[in-house]
Parts: sequence; structure tokens; C-alpha cells
Amino acid sequence: MKVKMNVQTAYHGQLLRAGKTYDIEESVAERWIASKIAEKAEEE
Repeated sequence: MKVKMNVQTAYHGQLLRAGKTYDIEESVAERWIASKIAEKAEEE
């Protein structure tokens, strides 16, 4: 699932920066969206 990060965080040793879009495992993405760490990105 593609998400746009609201905050900077580390995930599996990778730095995810705020404002950028990343492809994240769906179960993790849903938790992040629920806790406002990220928001769902528009699929192209």
C-alpha cells in the first residue's frame, strides 16, 4: 500500500522522510494511518 508520511521514521533499517510517498506492507500502513503517522497516497 502506498502511503505519504506525516512524520519521519525508520522502518526495516530504512529512513522514511515526512512528505514523501513509500510502498509499505498493508497491515503496517493501516496502523500508521490510524495513528496519523501517515496518510493513504493516491494510486497511479
